Amino acid sequence: MIKFLNLQRVNLQYHEEIEAKLLGTFRSGSYLLGNEVKNFEKNLSKYIGSPNAIGVANGLDALRLIFKAYLELGQMKVGDEVIVPANTYIASILAITDNRLRPVFAEPDIENYNLDLSKIEDLITPKTKAIMVVHLYGQICWSEELETLANKYNLKIIEDNAQSIGAEWNTIKTGNLGDAAGFSFYPGKNLGALGDAGAVTCKDALLAKIIRALANYGAEDKYITKYQGLNSRLDEIQAGILDVKLKYIDTDNEKRRKIANRYCQEITNPKIILPKLPTNSKEHVWHLYVIRTSEREKLKRYLLENDIQTLIHYPIPPHKQQAYKNYNHLSLPITEKIHKHALSLPISPVMDMVEVSTIIDAINKF
Repeated sequence: MIKFLNLQRVNLQYHEEIEAKLLGTFRSGSYLLGNEVKNFEKNLSKYIGSPNAIGVANGLDALRLIFKAYLELGQMKVGDEVIVPANTYIASILAITDNRLRPVFAEPDIENYNLDLSKIEDLITPKTKAIMVVHLYGQICWSEELETLANKYNLKIIEDNAQSIGAEWNTIKTGNLGDAAGFSFYPGKNLGALGDAGAVTCKDALLAKIIRALANYGAEDKYITKYQGLNSRLDEIQAGILDVKLKYIDTDNEKRRKIANRYCQEITNPKIILPKLPTNSKEHVWHLYVIRTSEREKLKRYLLENDIQTLIHYPIPPHKQQAYKNYNHLSLPITEKIHKHALSLPISPVMDMVEVSTIIDAINKF
């Protein structure tokens, strides 16, 4: 069986360094807000190019905390609107509504699955305070026109960077393009922990200070609570593991690009719609390789019968989820088409080219 993602193989590449970190943390007696977190924050900040990096418990909290901090700063208020891609993972929406802000669903570009930036201005109202760009599947969602639009209407740009660590736009890495960015280090991400973990990067030192306090019960000093905060702290064990794997992220992303290049060039079945290779290869880190077909369920079953595991990201769009039944009436045909036809193929830095050839051959024979 070719697994969709073999996490055991992914992490065993670095087993000596990871095991040393685990043992060192165990013996240190320091398990929260210690040197491992400080070191990882410093190294993540340097890698991304952002002046501020704050480790948090998970990717959802990273986004939640950004909006919560803007509310504390008075730069947003309850009921304000955030433009967000309709075809994102549910966490992007949860972060908005958890702060009693209103998501405004925007259709994606069918060619790259990211926000159709040409349609954003029509969605802006006096209540719009931010645009959340999701670098979906690992491909950058950015343009100079987006920056101009944000400046014109005085909007914050929040990056959902859960899937695209290491991607670059004009030599600037995702996580340092907008005003603030949320990272997920869920185990299956390009930079994955051995459990839940996340981070925030931002340019504003005051915003960073508030986010750090909010993540620690709202306290800037122990037992002195300034804000109504959360308990969302990156622990020492996960920070140490992430610090090891951060050193290899560019190498791992390059392996993903090689696999994606082969898929794009060698899958020739006319029933399959392939993602397009970006002009600049560094604009995509291929967290997921997502194809489309009107025969998705049949193809998924066929590949499983041929010992190839695939996944669907994501079967139901946010506006059709029961949790958001007040949006169920919306008709977003491009989003709904993507969610109905998308299928993710195996891609990871530990796949060998024999496995890649097997997958290509099977799809071409479908």
